[in-house]
Amino acid sequence: MGGKIGTATLFVFLVANLLQGAFGVTYTVGDSTGWVVPTGNDDFYDDWADNKIFAVGDVLVFNFTTGQHDVLEVTEADYDNCNAANPISNVTNGPTRITLDRTGDHYFICGFPGHCAAGQKLNVEVRNGNRNGTAPTPRPSPTTPATPSGMTYTVGDSTGWRVPTGNMIFMMIGTTTRISMLGMFYCSTSPRGNMMSWR
Repeated sequence: MGGKIGTATLFVFLVANLLQGAFGVTYTVGDSTGWVVPTGNDDFYDDWADNKIFAVGDVLVFNFTTGQHDVLEVTEADYDNCNAANPISNVTNGPTRITLDRTGDHYFICGFPGHCAAGQKLNVEVRNGNRNGTAPTPRPSPTTPATPSGMTYTVGDSTGWRVPTGNMIFMMIGTTTRISMLGMFYCSTSPRGNMMSWR
């Protein structure tokens, strides 16, 4: 009974971690400062975004007090000029969550007079799911190793190659943005067992 509960718990943990990667990361804009007029640093929100890689599906949480701030998504020209006259979208109730649903640059400002000019503006560049900042490296093509002196090897020895049954063990290694998985199958019906691992 304990083995089934352990396996079920492991499965839930695995699925939760994979779904987090599939559905994005949640960022609180400005961290504990929130969405306010920055004091002493007009580049506060640019500095905040500089060390982050945003991907489609990520969520920006703007923490602000309703009636004191808002969040307008605007064009690049309106961002540069702090023009709140023609926003793409306008959210007036705080706090609010905005899901980044396309690649490219997203521009956000506060539409209250003087707030954007004082630095309450944010530009994020959204990538298509690639958080490491570089293009994915293609996997090398598999090669068939040469067998020395004409020897023949049989996978699984006398038992042949079978889909393993029995216990399945996963070991998760990773962070919230990148997960590596090492898995092993062990067949307990064979005297020596069959093992298969992948990365």
